[in-house]
Amino acid sequence: MDELIKNLTQGLNINANQANGGMGLLLNLAKEKLNGSDFSSILKHLGGETVAQNAMAAAPATASNGGGLMGALGSITSALGVNTGGLGALAQLAGGFNSLNIDQAMIAKFGQIVGNYLQEKGGSEVKSILEKIMKS
Repeated sequence: MDELIKNLTQGLNINANQANGGMGLLLNLAKEKLNGSDFSSILKHLGGETVAQNAMAAAPATASNGGGLMGALGSITSALGVNTGGLGALAQLAGGFNSLNIDQAMIAKFGQIVGNYLQEKGGSEVKSILEKIMKS
C-alpha cells in the first residue's frame, strides 16, 4: 500500500496521515460491506492484513455529513466506473473525509486514484468487488 499512499500524497498534495486516514475509511467500509473472501481479495492487492489494519486504525470516526460532500461522494462512484443509481454506503464517509480536511474536489480524485490502483492490481475481479461496496 506504500505505492498507493505515495500516489495519493503526490496526486492530491495531501500528507501521509490524510492518505492513510482516507484509505482507512474506505477499508472500514469495505470490511463492513463485504464477505470475508472479497475483503481478503482487496487486502491482497494492498499489501496484506497488517498494512490494512494500520490504515483502518488511522481512520477518523465517520459521521453523516450532507452538504456539498454528498455530490463529491457521488463523483467517487463515477470515477470508479460504478453506476449505483445513488450514493449507497459512501454517504456515511463524508464526515470522515471532512475530518481529514480532504475537500470536495479531492474526495473524487481520492476515489479515482484508489480505484485505478486496485483495478490495475486486481483487474476485473476487484472492479466487481468495488461495485458491491458502492451498491450497498
